[in-house]
Amino acid sequence: MMESMNKEERPDLLDVASFRRDYRQASLRRADLPRDPFTQFHAWLNEAEACPAIMESTAMALSTSSLDGEVSSRMVLLKGYDVSGFRFFTNTGSRKAAQLAGNNSASLLFYWEALERQIQINGKVSQIARSETEAYFASRPHGSRIGAWASRQSEVVADRASLERQVLECEERFKGEEVPAPEFWSGYLLVPSRIEFWQGRPNRLHDRFRYSKNEEGWSIDRLSP
Repeated sequence: MMESMNKEERPDLLDVASFRRDYRQASLRRADLPRDPFTQFHAWLNEAEACPAIMESTAMALSTSSLDGEVSSRMVLLKGYDVSGFRFFTNTGSRKAAQLAGNNSASLLFYWEALERQIQINGKVSQIARSETEAYFASRPHGSRIGAWASRQSEVVADRASLERQVLECEERFKGEEVPAPEFWSGYLLVPSRIEFWQGRPNRLHDRFRYSKNEEGWSIDRLSP
């Protein structure tokens, strides 16, 4: 095993323990925080979208877990948000959808390296109304709609050529027609119970503030870095 090998016997690996970076771009003060986390989220997302160094401001890591405790994470895109929660869309046959069907607790993580910021969101997930799913699906580019039909997400596929054949078959199937939302494709809403805002600071003394949902609204706590 790697642990039993001395330094000379180990393969060439990056010395990641020596990687260092200090965070100095901004700070986050309790006095600057609004009463509700959605206002703060909206402000930070706007800044991320305006930052030229950030290619996908709405990219977020979605983490889900099966009932037996197997955790998986993947990057998805935020496709809507308001005070009710955060929306994303996926194939209902995918691993994430299967895990959510058994355990609807999940987390989202936005990480904007160029701004030295991250937002972690924890809550419960449920499928949204079919009408909302269909309305969003109709707004997608034609190629993305065909791709949703052609891909049986998370299933084993023989090769790239097989996937491309499925795309051509779907193109032929819907030739000259509007491409409807597949029954195996849906939107999901994560209703948050906790939202944490993290701003990198020098010497790893980062600013962390956690909003927690309660009967009266949201409470705010500063967390030790």
